Amino acid sequence: MKIDGIAAVVTGAASGLGEATARALAAKGAKVAVFDRDSDKGEKVAAEIGGIYCEVDVTSDEEVAAGFAKAREAHGQERVLVNCAGVANAVKTVGRDKATGDIKMYPLHQFELAIAINLVGSFRCIAHSAAGMVTLEPLDDGERGAIVNTASVAAEDGQIGQAAYSASKGGVVAMTLPIARDLMNDGIRVNTILPGIFKTPMMAMMPQQVQDALAAQVPFPKRLGRPEEYADLACFMVESGYLNGESIRLDGSIRMAPR
Repeated sequence: MKIDGIAAVVTGAASGLGEATARALAAKGAKVAVFDRDSDKGEKVAAEIGGIYCEVDVTSDEEVAAGFAKAREAHGQERVLVNCAGVANAVKTVGRDKATGDIKMYPLHQFELAIAINLVGSFRCIAHSAAGMVTLEPLDDGERGAIVNTASVAAEDGQIGQAAYSASKGGVVAMTLPIARDLMNDGIRVNTILPGIFKTPMMAMMPQQVQDALAAQVPFPKRLGRPEEYADLACFMVESGYLNGESIRLDGSIRMAPR
């Protein structure tokens, strides 16, 4: 699929991997809608890339529907969706209170929140986007659209405290092939990226020595991933018409240790 001239939606596009992807798509000529909860950053990114900002919480069906309606009114029906909206948390299944020694269980609401945003939120956006894509006239090879999801290497080798995060991202990987099969007769491709340790705003908040220690764990290259590298792969997945139903690690060949 040629990116130039198409409409695209990127969730979580106000910062990090989503922002880099929105900028990369716009640089290739796409009309990009920035979906995010952070209106200040979202408006700024949209203005800088000549796109449109839509305030969207992916856990709300109403906000997602309204976001797609606003984006389509401005740019027309999107042919590309990149799901980058997500949240990370780290709590052990069972732990002890450091002060009292009392046993503590994983707060279930935190587990449910990770699933609601990372997994259900991704599927919600896929369903809304695909419902619009199927109405489009097909391009070459009968293609109507391309969807890229964001999982994590934690889907395959989650660390201590990552039960909820790993479950949510593992679900994204697990649903990639079935959704690609669901949409195969409509000419919509679905692929997923599993990023490793990337230099996102969340990572940048950590002390430099922590960042350096994490970078040293990467076999090669021994550094943190750059958001632009994620964006490059996302664009390749959109452009490469024979790539479908795949989940690809982007991690410098790291395999995460227990902690």
